[in-house]
Amino acid sequence: MHRRVRAATPVELQGIAWLQVLDDSDREQIASQLRVAEAEPGELLCRIGRAPTYWFGVLAGLLKMNNDASTGAMVTFTGIPPGAWFGEGTLLKREPYRYNVQALRKSVVAGLPIDSFQRLLDHSIPFNRFVMRQLNERLGQFIAAREIDRLNDPDVRVARSLASLFHPVLYPGVGTMLRITQQELGMLVGLSRQRVNEALHTLQRRALIRIEYGGVRVLDLEGLQRQVFHS
Repeated sequence: MHRRVRAATPVELQGIAWLQVLDDSDREQIASQLRVAEAEPGELLCRIGRAPTYWFGVLAGLLKMNNDASTGAMVTFTGIPPGAWFGEGTLLKREPYRYNVQALRKSVVAGLPIDSFQRLLDHSIPFNRFVMRQLNERLGQFIAAREIDRLNDPDVRVARSLASLFHPVLYPGVGTMLRITQQELGMLVGLSRQRVNEALHTLQRRALIRIEYGGVRVLDLEGLQRQVFHS
């Protein structure tokens, strides 16, 4: 993927939420240091045991974060949709990745070099606030995921996955419509495409989502979140 790296376009820069909170001088400098590349389906951005070199974000497409299947059963921790930036905890600790991040489909990803990330943390209060909010929201997301993964109800598992993918703070680029296939959602949840289809129609009958061509539209995010915890 390194051979396909390029500078970010003005349109891509406008879509990066944390870049907009920086001071003008920081924004201009950091924008010139961001690098963008296309990831092919199945390609790994982060690999367990590798040292981090970039803070990554998704500009388009869909990624997944999972464990190493060679040590046991494959566990998908979360899907990573457009607007998401991830891995800041690993960069803060400067430790090797404890997870893999893989493209589920052809995706456009951006990367900020780790040294630039650390310099922003050292002197930019707005950036620090953004990162702290990211860490806090993600902690809540993973605690909820741990609780729900104990449940065996497939409808709840699909609802949980959808609710997490529409998180307005962590994934501001999604909005109300997520481009995702039922097969991709099944890969994130660990269910067959047929069972995901049944669960989606159950949620649609409850007026929580609407199944559309090429994706899913959330009609009632709060209702979907209640479905997750009170099904």
